[in-house]
Amino acid sequence: MIGNLKLFTGRSNPALAQKISDYLGTPLGAVKISPFPDGELLVKLEEDVRGRDVFFIQPTCAPVNDSLMELLVFIDCAGRASAERITAVMPYFGYARQDRKDEGRVPITAKLVANMITTAGADRVLTVDLHAGQIQGFFDIPVDNLYAEPVLSRYWSQRNFKELVLVSPDVGNTKRARVYAERLGGDLAVIDKRRVSGKDVEVNRLIGDVKGKVVLMMDDMITTAATVCRGAQLCKDCGAKEIYVGATHAILSGSAAESLRSAPFDQIVVTDTIPVGQDKIDAVGKLTVLSVAELVGEAIHRIHNDESVSSLFSIEGGRS
Repeated sequence: MIGNLKLFTGRSNPALAQKISDYLGTPLGAVKISPFPDGELLVKLEEDVRGRDVFFIQPTCAPVNDSLMELLVFIDCAGRASAERITAVMPYFGYARQDRKDEGRVPITAKLVANMITTAGADRVLTVDLHAGQIQGFFDIPVDNLYAEPVLSRYWSQRNFKELVLVSPDVGNTKRARVYAERLGGDLAVIDKRRVSGKDVEVNRLIGDVKGKVVLMMDDMITTAATVCRGAQLCKDCGAKEIYVGATHAILSGSAAESLRSAPFDQIVVTDTIPVGQDKIDAVGKLTVLSVAELVGEAIHRIHNDESVSSLFSIEGGRS
């Protein structure tokens, strides 16, 4: 057990929290989380956290508002119980796509959520692959944004792909695709995409050559799967030999599972920042789930011991 570190989990992803606990060798703390009959939430710590370094693991995934409220109430609870430091561990940061005003009379909800977490009493935030990097600037407290790229790249490198092309599903993801291209070795191509609505996208053309090659599409999240599915079909029409897709956050809302199953993918690989139930794995049929538990656990270990988190991405492996 590490010093005065206290690890707790909410209800949104207890399986990941348990894996993080196992990696750290620190048991999950006892906390009672239950609703009142009217739907209000009660959070009660069932052990002492006075003077402790508290980490609360809670991705704000579906049901997003319930997960977020649970996080906020826990932070307030731990603060009132005299915790020395409170870190909100959010492997998935909900509302991240509402990071700017892209039309009139709309909110910047990512900023609102950042304000709420800070006001609740969090001292630090730990997250994985923020949809928009500038969200770190929405906080007035430290934010550690981890990258799942080492976890995903380690898996893909074992496949020993020949004639690989990293395809960015849109212009905004080009930087991400370039990182994978440099790590795995391969060419780069970009899909010219325009989002018509929250559900629909318009795929126009592919910039680059994929004919007779292995295509790997990488994104930070798969929500409705419209972008990657239409991108995959475009690559297939352009002569791609094999098509793979990877993403950090498997939101898989609506008919995403069915869309992925019918799309011309050879394999889909995601991580467990968001819980992926067996029903969705079965529905997709070609889905592999990797764990970010060691990545997040190592970051927690380093934060607790006042060590560098950024060096996680410049060295091989974790703790010795």
